[in-house]
Amino acid sequence: MMEHCDTLIADALWETIHAEVQDFVQDRLDTMLRTTFRKKKDLSRLLSDMRTLSADWMANTSKAEPELHSLHQENEETKQGAFYPRPVAPTAAQVHCLQFLICELVSGGNLRKPGGLFGNSGSGISVEDLKQLETFFYKLRFFLHIIDYKATICTLTDLGFLWFREFYLESSRVIQFPIDCSLPWMLVDHVIESQDAGLFESILMPFDIYNDSAQHALTVLKQRFLYDEIEAEVDLCFDQLVNKLHEIIFSYYKSFAASVLLDQSFLSACDDAYNYSAKPMRFNKIFKLRRIKVLGRTINLRSLITQRMNRLFRENIDFLFDHFESQDICAVVELQKLLDVLKLTHQFLCQDLELDSFTMMLNEIQENLSLVSFSSRLSSQIWAEMQNDFLPNFILCNTTQRFIRSAKGPCQAYEKETVPSGKPYLYCGSQDLNLAYQSLATLYSEFFGIPHMFAIAQLLGPRSLPWIVRALLDHISSKVILKKNEGMHLCWHSKLL
Repeated sequence: MMEHCDTLIADALWETIHAEVQDFVQDRLDTMLRTTFRKKKDLSRLLSDMRTLSADWMANTSKAEPELHSLHQENEETKQGAFYPRPVAPTAAQVHCLQFLICELVSGGNLRKPGGLFGNSGSGISVEDLKQLETFFYKLRFFLHIIDYKATICTLTDLGFLWFREFYLESSRVIQFPIDCSLPWMLVDHVIESQDAGLFESILMPFDIYNDSAQHALTVLKQRFLYDEIEAEVDLCFDQLVNKLHEIIFSYYKSFAASVLLDQSFLSACDDAYNYSAKPMRFNKIFKLRRIKVLGRTINLRSLITQRMNRLFRENIDFLFDHFESQDICAVVELQKLLDVLKLTHQFLCQDLELDSFTMMLNEIQENLSLVSFSSRLSSQIWAEMQNDFLPNFILCNTTQRFIRSAKGPCQAYEKETVPSGKPYLYCGSQDLNLAYQSLATLYSEFFGIPHMFAIAQLLGPRSLPWIVRALLDHISSKVILKKNEGMHLCWHSKLL
């Protein structure tokens, strides 16, 4: 933005420089000529050369510079002229000549003068005049940068040198550094790993190093292979950034949703309840990034995050179903709670992103998109658990009105897959919340009762619930009829004997 405004502020900069130079050469040097250097012809000549070189008499309302011989008259009093600054900056040659004349004036040709260039040792110049000359001398050094404002801004903002490290490549005898040794990626990875809320808003700034280095490779070095190498590294870094970023965002919103749904009685009984709350983070500005310029390409970061989120929600639903299918029917309460957390996470993210419908994704994973299909992946699994494990191996406890496993052991061996392991964000977002929900799920893992029935009714809904009820009734009826026929057959056989 500052680079694009160079034409707007150029006049103001040049006018300021013009005022500084003219104030020194027309007023202060005039005072020095009439006081300190009036009897020193050699030094007076240098001061006059400085005025002749850089004084702008066109902007002066007073008369022109008096002749040098009139300065030696003791009774003459010359008033300081009032000049008007103009947007006319001195040239680089004028600035260098002024610096040279000041050095010649102060050092007397001896640049190795004891006490430094502006040291007051044998120069014959008063301390006050030396201080004024020193101040103006160092100002001239900055005037060169201000005159060419646009080039100075480009130089100061060019971070491409941070990427070019051929010396280290040659000394390490490798073709290319791994991405972990790339400075831009190290900065981005630090922001991701530290999870500093204040740094997340500037997470894309290190990619300006790639932009500057690519510009330098094409315009200055004119080497296409360097640009290709930068482009390949940018593609890899940006892909990893999006992968890590969407996982962090998903983990944060998942943890926040899990902390909201966590049982308050459980929190009140815990001494470390602060561990079950999500650390405040701000992703709003990241969600608003629709036009990111990287190597001349425009990238919609919001769209990329939305795509990854839709895919991650589907993977999470599929993982929860796999997790449930590797356990018995008693784990249905845990499944219902985890799906509730995932659904609330989806609601929070939908406030900033345009995600697919959660119901549609759930039906898609359950393979229940057909209008005439009443069976789904979840209902089929519940029916299989009821048929193969619950009905043969569970008995009703009259005291607690719960179904528990028979002490005689399972009547039928029912093999299941091992419980899949997943990252913490696939459960509740953080390790502490995962342990809390696992502790709550353990309370429902040894019996089957009213909470499990409510969970099944909520998960299946009005579409699949009638189907599984009808399947259970038919299965029990067939078992009753089979037992009845077996009993009648035994009675008939005993009568014949």
